[in-house]
Amino acid sequence: MKKHLYEMHFHTKNTSNCANVKAEVAVEEYIKAGYDGIVVTDHLSPSTYMKYGRELLPWKKKVDFFLRGYKAAKKTANGRIPVLLGMELRFRTSEGDNDYLVYGITEEFLYNTPELLNMNSKTFYELAQKNGFLVFQAHPFRVGMKVTNPKFLDGVEIFNGNPRHNSSNDIAEMWAKKYDLMVTSGSDYHEIEDLGTGGIWFNKQINDNKALVEELLKKNYKIKK
Repeated sequence: MKKHLYEMHFHTKNTSNCANVKAEVAVEEYIKAGYDGIVVTDHLSPSTYMKYGRELLPWKKKVDFFLRGYKAAKKTANGRIPVLLGMELRFRTSEGDNDYLVYGITEEFLYNTPELLNMNSKTFYELAQKNGFLVFQAHPFRVGMKVTNPKFLDGVEIFNGNPRHNSSNDIAEMWAKKYDLMVTSGSDYHEIEDLGTGGIWFNKQINDNKALVEELLKKNYKIKK
């Protein structure tokens, strides 16, 4: 049976102010590397807008800006591989520098939720459940993170391939087992050198977010480390 390799943690220079590769370049590199799909998880946080002086923009324009990387990636792929919309979410609240990978989101949800950055892990998780999204804490044991109450998570990222950070992946994996949480793996792609260091092998091609959530819930996949 053919396995389908998907990148689950992917940033673009088009949106994320810490990324240095444009979506137009990165997607081509991932196709060359043999990936079968990409979930674009650009940063959605207060700092997303600070570098570009966009803090005071109305929410619609902030969402427009956030979607730039995803739309550029999708246009570049041009149907050669699926490009799905996700996000790496950070709140304004005092939860430290915690980041949450969210799968299953829609553009409509983003435009209709202007209070998003003012939520917290509990209130957002309740909203995610109502909308059928999945919430994974990204690199939960990296320096600066606070481990989130597992009641407000579907899973954790147990392998983060970013070579410039020590994400203590082994501890994250033990944590997931202790609380019977779902797991994910991603390259945390920001630079060319991050290409293809993580991901998930699915048993089928995933063409949309509904199918992505369904396969994750079935745990019908294998982690790339």
